[in-house]
This record gives sequence, C-alpha cells and structure tokens, in this order.
Amino acid sequence: MPDSPPTIAATLARFVAGLEYASIPAAVRERAKLHLLDSVGVALASAGFEFARKACAGLAALGTGAYGVIGMRAKLPLRDAVLINGMLVHGLEFDDTALRGRIHPSAFCVPCALGAGVFAGARGRDLLTAYVAGVECAIRIGMAAHGGFSRAGFNAVGIVGAFGSVLTAGKLFGLDRAQLTMAQGIVYSTAAGNREFTADDSWTKRFEAGWPAASAITAAVLARQGFVGPRTTYEGKFGVYNTYLNEPPTASDLDAITAGLGESWEFERILIKLLPSCFFNHPVINATLALVTAHDLAARDIRGIRVLLPEAAIDTVCEPRAKKIAPRDPAAAQFSVYFSAACAAVRRRFTLQEMDADAFDDAEIRALAARVEYAIDPQSNFPAHYSGGVEITTADGRLLTAREDINAGSAEKPLPASAIEEKFLANAQRVMPLPRALEIRDLLLKLDASDDLGGVTARLGAA
Repeated sequence: MPDSPPTIAATLARFVAGLEYASIPAAVRERAKLHLLDSVGVALASAGFEFARKACAGLAALGTGAYGVIGMRAKLPLRDAVLINGMLVHGLEFDDTALRGRIHPSAFCVPCALGAGVFAGARGRDLLTAYVAGVECAIRIGMAAHGGFSRAGFNAVGIVGAFGSVLTAGKLFGLDRAQLTMAQGIVYSTAAGNREFTADDSWTKRFEAGWPAASAITAAVLARQGFVGPRTTYEGKFGVYNTYLNEPPTASDLDAITAGLGESWEFERILIKLLPSCFFNHPVINATLALVTAHDLAARDIRGIRVLLPEAAIDTVCEPRAKKIAPRDPAAAQFSVYFSAACAAVRRRFTLQEMDADAFDDAEIRALAARVEYAIDPQSNFPAHYSGGVEITTADGRLLTAREDINAGSAEKPLPASAIEEKFLANAQRVMPLPRALEIRDLLLKLDASDDLGGVTARLGAA
C-alpha cells in the first residue's frame, strides 16, 4: 500500500526545519531587516497612545518579568511581552501588509521572533531566518482562503497568525519536523479573531495581532515536550479551511500553500505602508490629496466627495456608515473612508498627527465627512493592487476626478530602502531623540551580524 502524501502541516514543517539563513535569497534577507525595522518603528510610535498605556497596565497587573516592551519601561513575562508588542506593531494600522495573503504578517511574527529569540539565546541571523520562515508560511496559508476568512466574519490576522507565529517560535526553539507538525496542530486550538471591531470603536483588532505570538510560544514548548496535536490542521474534516470559511477552498487552492515553497518567495511581495490607515483607504487619500492640491481646494469649495472602492472594502471602511462617519479614536478613524477623504481634503496630509483628538473634533473635517458617499469601483483591479478613485464636486459645479490603480510598494512602484528608514525615524522620534533612533536603526539593519540579541532588544524600550 503506497504511503499517504504528507499533510500540509508536515510539508511546512519540513521547509521550516530545513531552512538555513544562507539559503534565503539575499534580496529577501535584506528586505526582512527593513520590515523588522518598520515594525519596530510603528511599535515605538504606538507606545504613546492610550490603548498602549492601558494594555501595558493591564498586563503588568498580572506580574513583572524579564522581557521588554517596545517603547515603554515595563518588563513583563515572555508571553505577555510578545502579546503587547504585537498590539503595538499593529496598533496604528501602519504595519506591513501581504495583499495576497490578506494579513499583516509582521504584526505577529516580529514580536514572536524577538521574544522567542531572546528566550532561546539565538543570534540575529537565527531570528531573521525564523522570521522569514514564519512569514512565508503565514502568507501562503492566508492565500488559500482568498479573503474568505473576512467574508465569514473572522479576522485573518488572528487565524493565520497563530500558524506563522508557531513556525517562527518552533524554529527558534529548535523543534524538529515532527514537533513542528505537532505545534501547528496544538496552536490551532488557539487560532481566533473576529471582525466585530469594524462595527464599533473597539481595540480588539490590536489584541488579535498580539495573541497569536503568545499562544504560539505556548504551543511550541508543549510540542517540544511531546504534547500531541492533530496532524491534519489545515485540510482535515474540522481543519482550518473547513471550519473558518463559508466555502471551503478547492484542492488547487490548498496545493498553492506549498507549491514552489523555498523557490518562489511571497516575502518579496509584502507591502510597507506610507499612510497610517487601512490600505483600502490609501488610494482614496492619495487621490484626494492630488485633487485638492492641484486645484487649491478648501473645504468650503467642496460640495461633495464620491469615493470608488472595491466591493471587498465596503464592510471594512464604509459600513455601518452611521458609526464610521464621525470617528472618535484612531482605530475607528483608520477604518473610515469618510474621515480619510475629508481629513485629506481639509488637512492636505494624512499622518499620525491626524490620529489625535483635534482631528476628530475638527468641525471642517466632520462637516465634510458627512458629504462623502461611496460606490463600488467598476475599474477596480483588487486584489492585484489596492486601487480606487475619487470624484469631487465643487461648489461652483465642476466635477474633478482622480484615481490610483497601482499602490506604492508594489512591484511596479517599489519603495526604496531610504523611504522605509525615513518612516522609521519619524515614528521613533515620537518617543525618543534622533540619536537614539539612529542607534536602533543601525542595530536592526545589522542584526544578521549580531550575536547579542538580548542586547539589541534591550535598546528597544523607553530610556
């Protein structure tokens, strides 16, 4: 009787267990350091916001530990530290995005790699190897769902993040193939996340980015001790795709998870954001900025704004309109196309400064947001790119239009390393002076040469 083909979990485990730093393409290795830098920068910027202070206070009430919190003075136990660091990386909707996987992979893999790496006494190149491995697998797991997790009401970051994180932690903990297979089955019991955050001004989307790394570290150490989990985590009768999707994927969708693994790198396609907002809003913001700048429009000159978005964006940034039209905190603002368009028109910029209370209370922004309508974009090329359009009707009767069909950071419009470094320095300087930010930048961009991972991570906290 022929042997059964390996399960998806076993194939991913074989890839992760066998991956060496030298076998990762040089372009991916260099890109990984930039994504790590970008993630830490966003976390530093997040540390000054209310959600971060309250999350840290809540976790610190459970006890202190030896692991640092990015941008803060607190020291927490390992799993609590990676939990809050994940919340910080994802805290401002400013972290990287894998369009094909429909996830924010660094939000969970960076905190997991930092915490598990220090725990394991790993070198910098070990951390980068595990980080790349976890991200690569996570994107592919997300790809098989084709956005179906979201359509079913789940947050793909919380679901997929558990598996990317456990492969990252397992690699750093030295798990073998059999243990990595078990670890994926164990962590499946913790994979969770829902999209109710889109209907209210809640902070749970951030929590769902941090929880995967905390649960993954637990699953990895259990697997190392021989704890047994299911082997058919993904394709089983009650596996991920038969449980979390309204319509299970086809066999070819599942085959795509492992097709070309180690040869074609999804990591190279991850997008880094230049605007602190849901990516669906980016073309709207950029097109609005282009129009108001080119035609020198003030809010009083605008009768109304009509935004054109892909159908997949509607439930995320447009509905329910009554709750999204006048956001009161950053989480709500970043998922409101009404605020995004109005703020870009009034302020002629969209930065982290627009995530402060004065923007939410700005009478011009609130009044203009009420004059924003949306429609499904007939020219959308999503999911190839984040695309969209804007139509501004002026008070004197003109109709002005602009579109963005290819987003920055795509293969057609790549971001230079200098732009990513500039973003990091701007974010970091919200909580520290420039010399300290430059020091951290240099440490992270040379991480592959470091044998003192603990010394590097110690510099990421508050002075």
